[in-house]
Amino acid sequence: MYIEQGYKGTIGLWKYFVLPIGFLGFMAINYWLTITSPVSTEEIMRDMISKIGSNAVLVILLLPLVVGFFVVLGWTYLVHQQSIKSLTTARKNVDWKRIFFAFFLWGGITVLLTLIDIYFSPDDYVLNFNLSKFLVLAVIAILLIPLQTSFEEYLFRGHMMQGLGLVAKNRWLPLVVTSVLFGLMHIANPEVEKLGYGIMVYYIGTGFFLGIMTLMDDGLELALGFHAANNLFTALLVTADWTAFQTHSIYKDVSEPGLGWDVLIPVFVVFPILLWVFAKKYGWKNWKEKLFGRVLSKEEFVAIENEKANMA
Repeated sequence: MYIEQGYKGTIGLWKYFVLPIGFLGFMAINYWLTITSPVSTEEIMRDMISKIGSNAVLVILLLPLVVGFFVVLGWTYLVHQQSIKSLTTARKNVDWKRIFFAFFLWGGITVLLTLIDIYFSPDDYVLNFNLSKFLVLAVIAILLIPLQTSFEEYLFRGHMMQGLGLVAKNRWLPLVVTSVLFGLMHIANPEVEKLGYGIMVYYIGTGFFLGIMTLMDDGLELALGFHAANNLFTALLVTADWTAFQTHSIYKDVSEPGLGWDVLIPVFVVFPILLWVFAKKYGWKNWKEKLFGRVLSKEEFVAIENEKANMA
């Protein structure tokens, strides 16, 4: 009953619209500036990096989202008067083991798949390792990227999913809306400019994957761990001149970018396998009800919570 955790705060429709509208408005302005600019995003990034360095540019890119993370938590606690725990999970306590399991599972898979690709396509990569610059990158990435990814999870799979679910009284609408909006948030990324709008299949598909995990597992823990690993290991392992994160990573991808099967395989092969792994490990059942069922009324939810308290 993850969505119903929103009942633990003070309900008010306007409270659920302020942050999403503000953030999506900011994204829309950013996208409009991107498509109307006479200079490509790639050129802007290259110019910034040449002037202040890629580590400084990475900090500039991450800081607004890091601030956003604390804004979402502050809004939840002060305006909704809802605990951060109930925004995170329906469990009695936040399950850190789930976060670390998803983090290290996807981190390990990312490293393995990257090394396999480097082995079979060595001409597509060059060694980019510089110890001093990499160590600075590692500190920045380890400190800021988990906060950046947590902001996106708490905003989309937390704040928005709970709010939309309480309004719509069902689970499928918040799943669809938050997944699509999560994908569209990336529309101004340099990857979209370089590869075309087909890459949105990956971004929106990732949104659905994270949303399904959240609803099936009744919490954000798995999504938090996966998302942090995805961005962190990518930033440390491989960079390219046309990606959002251009870093002093270990390797640099010098291949000609193109939209191929590698965009579809994660969404339609890897993510379903991961959902199966999580389902087996955590005993997920009642998929239809969890993903498409109705959201309980506040009275029903309070009655169930009281019953649990009496049995404890």
